[in-house]
Amino acid sequence: MTDAPTDVPTADPIAGPADGLRPLDVPQRALEVDLDQAFSQLLFRASLLQRLRAEEAQTARATQRDLLGILVEVDDALASLGLDQELVLLGRGAGIEATRRRLLGRLAKAGVRPMRLEGLAADPALTEIVGVEPRAGVAPETVLRTVITGFFWGEEVLRRAQVVVAAPPGPDPAPEPVHAADTGGPEGPGGFEGFGAAGATEDPGPADPAAPDVAGEPAPEPGPEPEPAPEPEQTAGPGRPAVRPPARRKGAAAGARRRRKK
Repeated sequence: MTDAPTDVPTADPIAGPADGLRPLDVPQRALEVDLDQAFSQLLFRASLLQRLRAEEAQTARATQRDLLGILVEVDDALASLGLDQELVLLGRGAGIEATRRRLLGRLAKAGVRPMRLEGLAADPALTEIVGVEPRAGVAPETVLRTVITGFFWGEEVLRRAQVVVAAPPGPDPAPEPVHAADTGGPEGPGGFEGFGAAGATEDPGPADPAAPDVAGEPAPEPGPEPEPAPEPEQTAGPGRPAVRPPARRKGAAAGARRRRKK
């Protein structure tokens, strides 16, 4: 095995004019360009394009959020229709529930998922409290049930949930204070200074003349009524004639006395 010859000429990597090649002509305008200024303009245009693309993405996301919010409201409407007894009796309940499941599936593909908050503490960022219920043995502001379901969209809150939370039970009502007037004290109606319900005696009123006495004997008959005194005549004054009082009918008074004697 022999060594390679060392006197083989090597090609020059840069060919010169002697090899028949000439250098590329550079326009004079390119030589006069300020490279620093051109690079600054390029960076400005790139930042402007990036900002426009960010604004377009933000606008598209806001539009998508609005559309997802409308679909969530459609889910609420389907849930309400599923509770309509007339539609259930007509056999529409199964179709409505199938449509709702399909809608929730589409929302899940878009990153929308419902909230499950029962038994958790109410978070103002996730919930809106619309009612409270006294509940013993449950921590205050614990979610008892959901009135309107809330939804997440990725890591954002698409819609807050409306919930009913627990509240501590109220204290027992205090007994009403007892006053001296109710217990018949010395100053009350039943005390010494006043006759109350316990010490007061009812007025028996006038005794019935026809009622028998305690011994069983009839009461004595009343005597004749005294005749009323005649009324004085009114004297005539100046310009006014004398007025005579009407006469009392004696026959009617005597008949009334005879009836009472019988």
